Amino acid sequence: MWENVAAQVGPVKTDLENVELMGKEIERKFLLRHNGWCKYASEGLRMRQGYLNSDRLCSIRIRIAGDQAHLNIKSATLGVSRIEFDYPIPLPDAEQILDQLCVRPLIQKTRYLVEHAGHVWEIDVFEGENAGLVVAEVELEDVGEPFELPDWVGSEVSEDPRYYNVCLVKHPYKDW
Repeated sequence: MWENVAAQVGPVKTDLENVELMGKEIERKFLLRHNGWCKYASEGLRMRQGYLNSDRLCSIRIRIAGDQAHLNIKSATLGVSRIEFDYPIPLPDAEQILDQLCVRPLIQKTRYLVEHAGHVWEIDVFEGENAGLVVAEVELEDVGEPFELPDWVGSEVSEDPRYYNVCLVKHPYKDW
């Protein structure tokens, strides 16, 4: 029955070079020089997240942010551009997955949003095992998109895997 499916549906496109990905994240990550961002920040949103896996291909994350929960799949690519898919899931499911299935320690942080020169910066203030770490991220539409650095932004760490949340589970900031 299934032997002739290929003949019935026609050729399969295998050239993925010009296919636009459904989920793509382009993000630059920076350390902060000072707390000047605080006076422009939105109210913080508490987040708790954990990883079901992390290997050389991808990470699978559960995140609760306020009263919303998401399942996230992200490629394990070093750099500013990665494949990413994010799906809403029921909050009780996320709570159970975080409590019973995720690798420890969980990532705990508060996220603040700051608008600057046409871009929204996400400032993550970590807690728990990663207390003391504060990073700023800006999401872009294109890898080469220009953006203005606020004066409170310091060194770029986009290419440093230590600052990836998935790596902070295995090597928390307190142990550096």
